[in-house]
Amino acid sequence: MEQRVRSRARKKSQESYFDYSLLFIIIFLVCFGVVMIYSASSYEAQTEFGNAYYYTKKEMIAGGGGLVLMFIISRIDYRIWFKLSPWAYLGSLLLIPLVLTPLGIEANGARRWIKTFLPGFSLQPAEVTKLGAILFFSFMICKLGKKVRDPKAVILLFLMMVPSAGMVLIITRNMSSAIIIAGIWFLMLYVSTPGYKYYLLLAALAVVAVILLIYALTSGIIPEDSSFRFARILAWLDPEAYPDTKGFQTLQALYAIGSGGILGKGLGGSMQKLGFLPEAQNDFIFSIICEELGLFGAAAVILLFLMMIWRFMIIANNAPDLYGALLVVGVMAHISIQVILNIAVVTNSMPNTGISLPFISYGGSSIMFLMFEMGLVLSVSRKIKLDNV
Repeated sequence: MEQRVRSRARKKSQESYFDYSLLFIIIFLVCFGVVMIYSASSYEAQTEFGNAYYYTKKEMIAGGGGLVLMFIISRIDYRIWFKLSPWAYLGSLLLIPLVLTPLGIEANGARRWIKTFLPGFSLQPAEVTKLGAILFFSFMICKLGKKVRDPKAVILLFLMMVPSAGMVLIITRNMSSAIIIAGIWFLMLYVSTPGYKYYLLLAALAVVAVILLIYALTSGIIPEDSSFRFARILAWLDPEAYPDTKGFQTLQALYAIGSGGILGKGLGGSMQKLGFLPEAQNDFIFSIICEELGLFGAAAVILLFLMMIWRFMIIANNAPDLYGALLVVGVMAHISIQVILNIAVVTNSMPNTGISLPFISYGGSSIMFLMFEMGLVLSVSRKIKLDNV
């Protein structure tokens, strides 16, 4: 009898954990994203397709499928992905050149998508590459173990990161995704090694390089027309000097943010979405949030993302093994970098790079692979054991 009591107590002390707080945040953000996509896109959808729900329906299908995928992945032991990680990374790299084939889809002057067997839905290889990078970097750091502190190991990991970021940048001309992949590599390596001075030095050198580039552009050392990205930097410095070209979208977004005030114009009350801000449901949806829900709504969205990152940190700190912790850190790096870049672009705190706001901006492949990543995080949380004694 006494042995049974001890056995029950032991089982109770090893009760599995599940992060319902994170689950609630994910579901809320997805539902909020659908609402904001309808609000931001209904006018354009009605004008172009004769159906105000055109974008909303596609996002609801993708969001619903993503939630199902998340629950499936969360029920699978995350450690099964360990041996599959190199193949996932290789597969993501092989997808990128497909944008140059007849399967590639061109939109807004860039070929970043490929056709799928599902009518009306396309796949963005950059999103697959982000997931592949998280899986592969976690695998490699675990394989290297304590050797990851060796400068040679850091160089090796850097060389393994270059193909993914480089191909995304050169082939798909997607600088924002290339920055995110490099950022995932940087942050995962940063938390895996005790010595921080080299990373601080690398960050300082990057800042100096950006300052020198800006000086070279503004002083005329580098011609403005030598690259469209250089023109974007000049438009970022002075958007009013390019009101009809590179600075147009930024100016319209700033008008939306400024007109929202503290409490906003009310849901659906945006004026900028009525043909002034192009494709408001995509990268600049945060400006519509600011206009309709005001500073209060924008702060609430930012707070939700901060809460999500906090839950990631809790799960990573309590993960049962290094691989699980690194998976969560990789997802945390992806979400945090992408949110920071999107809000920085919309508020003109950095040049326009064309980057979506996770869970909220319109994009089928984006939401699906984000939900895959959320499933991985929830799978890691399931393996955490609670001490209830």
